[in-house]
Amino acid sequence: MLYETTADWRAAPHKRIALFGMSGLGKTHVSNLMRQTGDWFHYSVDFRIGTRYMGEHIVDNFKREAMRNPFLRELLMTDSIYIASNISFNNLSPLSTYLGKPGDPAKGGIPFEDYVIRQRQHRAAEVAATLDALPFATKATTIYGYPHFICDTSGSLCEVVTPNDPNDPILNPLSANILPIWIRGTQTHVDALCTRFARAPKPMYYQEDFLRTVWDQFLSEHQIQADAVDPDAFIRYGFRRLLDHRLPLYEAIAQNWGVTIDADDVAKIQTAHDFEELVAQTLPATAKAAI
Repeated sequence: MLYETTADWRAAPHKRIALFGMSGLGKTHVSNLMRQTGDWFHYSVDFRIGTRYMGEHIVDNFKREAMRNPFLRELLMTDSIYIASNISFNNLSPLSTYLGKPGDPAKGGIPFEDYVIRQRQHRAAEVAATLDALPFATKATTIYGYPHFICDTSGSLCEVVTPNDPNDPILNPLSANILPIWIRGTQTHVDALCTRFARAPKPMYYQEDFLRTVWDQFLSEHQIQADAVDPDAFIRYGFRRLLDHRLPLYEAIAQNWGVTIDADDVAKIQTAHDFEELVAQTLPATAKAAI
């Protein structure tokens, strides 16, 4: 790892970390807290996905919807209006809206294979945006003058890496330059996330083989045709299964490439210094002996 001991971390003139784990457990909260000090550059993978890599797809989707409205179509065709995405660190709705939900078009769904295409686009974008953290970690200091760097990864990082592969093309270079930190939730957190998600289901990214398995299971259990699926019902059905699928992957990333901190401890921090101390306490006091 980049910092093998507590002393390494505390002595580092340029601290670099990447937070990962389930959405809703504090990644963005911590990132905002660190950024507000003026010493930490905040890099959001989801923001990078939605601007640099998926921005054109998102805007094209807006235009596709606008072209269905005769009034807006005329304005768009004459360049009388401009359509853009107003995505931000704290508002990723344009990206979620583009990913969509499979199912009945009358209920806002899209055909399943179209959904798969968008999922593939997201995967490619996430890989690229995560690797972009490496040059941004350097630019944060050399261009913008920030001594420290924090990367807020996507909740689906675990879906685009192979944690047990020592040559993983994402985790290998990432961990050599940035310390991956898993914010680990408890079963209570998982239950709370599922309850919150059930109230307001939102599009999610799935690894394709897993997605197809869950989709087929849903159709079979509900004895329903694909174009009659309630999109929100499927998204709710898949969410708990998705969390159960991701948890061991997060754990493997932390064991092989980084460190773990508990969400309950993250919830107690009030300052950037508190978080830095939490990381320090997580690292070992002495380095492992060479084998």
